[in-house]
Amino acid sequence: MSDQRTAEEHVRGLLEHIGEDPTREGLLETPARVVRAMAEHFSGYGQDPANYLSTTFSDVEGYDELVLVSDVEVFSHCEHHMVPFVGKAHVAYIPNGRVVGLSKLARVVDVFARRLQVQEKLTAQISRAIATHLEPQGVAVILQCQHFCMCYRGVRKPGSWTTTSKLHGVFLEDPAARSELLTLIGMPKAIGA
Repeated sequence: MSDQRTAEEHVRGLLEHIGEDPTREGLLETPARVVRAMAEHFSGYGQDPANYLSTTFSDVEGYDELVLVSDVEVFSHCEHHMVPFVGKAHVAYIPNGRVVGLSKLARVVDVFARRLQVQEKLTAQISRAIATHLEPQGVAVILQCQHFCMCYRGVRKPGSWTTTSKLHGVFLEDPAARSELLTLIGMPKAIGA
């Protein structure tokens, strides 16, 4: 990985490439700001979802029904154009003897969203991490996002949404579990219901 100064020089080069003068007053600090922003945008590379999913609780009175955290805000960047895509994640699982803190599910979303992504891969990574570390009866992850690479460049279709889903275990095998999930997140007609 390059150092801060080298990264800033690359940003200056990009500014020159688009026809800007990186020495003008308004752009003097831009390279440093861009490098700091990128460190924040892509902080997921330095994180392991296992750190958030390793502490679980088994004293839950035998609870083995749906756990759903819906409308988790997603902020990510398309790996093809490095522009944002934003939206909501709905993350559900059916415990198999143990549960995880609810905020940890949102943190797992962020770990993977804060990397260069495509929505399909992001959906699969979140669901795989939860399935691997919690070993629940089932996992379901549904993402609904708007991609700026479609909204304000290229095809320029603002208002279009992309929905992806990844289902494991009981959500694949049991139509009633899938139907309950989709009803709770307001998608009764979607995803094989």
